[in-house]
Amino acid sequence: MTHALNAKAKSIAADLVAKNFHSALIWEASPAAEAARLAKIGNRIGPAIQPLKKILTQAIAIDEAATDHRVRFYLQATMQMGVETYLPEFFTPLGPPAASRREQILLCPDSDFGSNHEWPLDRWLEIARDLIDAGKKLLLIRTSTGRQQAARMAEALGDAIECEDIAAAHEAFPLFADHQLFIGADGSLPHLASHFGATCLVLFGPNDPNWKRPLGKRHTVLRHHVECAPCLLAKCPLDLRCQNELETARVATAIHEAIAAE
Repeated sequence: MTHALNAKAKSIAADLVAKNFHSALIWEASPAAEAARLAKIGNRIGPAIQPLKKILTQAIAIDEAATDHRVRFYLQATMQMGVETYLPEFFTPLGPPAASRREQILLCPDSDFGSNHEWPLDRWLEIARDLIDAGKKLLLIRTSTGRQQAARMAEALGDAIECEDIAAAHEAFPLFADHQLFIGADGSLPHLASHFGATCLVLFGPNDPNWKRPLGKRHTVLRHHVECAPCLLAKCPLDLRCQNELETARVATAIHEAIAAE
């Protein structure tokens, strides 16, 4: 079952009740996790971590210190449930993108992790204009998450940029399959783009890129190191310096290097 990127727990719970689910696998605290509790799904399985413990009916013990990447955290949980995860077919890369859109670049300045994970809008606009001036075709993914920066970018850039609206993550799958390069804020979409074969350049803020970067050597992670990062907080108690001090010139250089490497 899928739901809108900005869906609230009560609306998701209503869908769960309608579909009469008996079990739910819950990875982390989220509106979907809370929805499983509200829907009174009888068997709620997940890792024994805070704050999930109050939601779960069956907790799985996981050694987080032994999982050097979030993907391995998921794999370890699945294996503890008796499912064999390290099979070659699960790690087979998908085919190359369609030639018709190979030269177009995907941009997604919005993050479903929240506004703390989004780079300032004026710098995104500077990057977009720099690419447009260089003759690059851009496709802007507009979502309803975060501060909806993509919508504001589209308004500022007008006909100079192509746009695609998505309400749920799965709606972006055809875009990921058809594009070679994805540039975006830290969130769920870079991981999905990576799965479909795109090369990703991801701008990190409060998250730890060592643990939550897209897997693969071809990807680039950009972050400005500050003393308080990675804090992993949903709301910055200071001045969001991890985002505000990431310089546009550094991001532009990384993007042009990624384009040259394709």
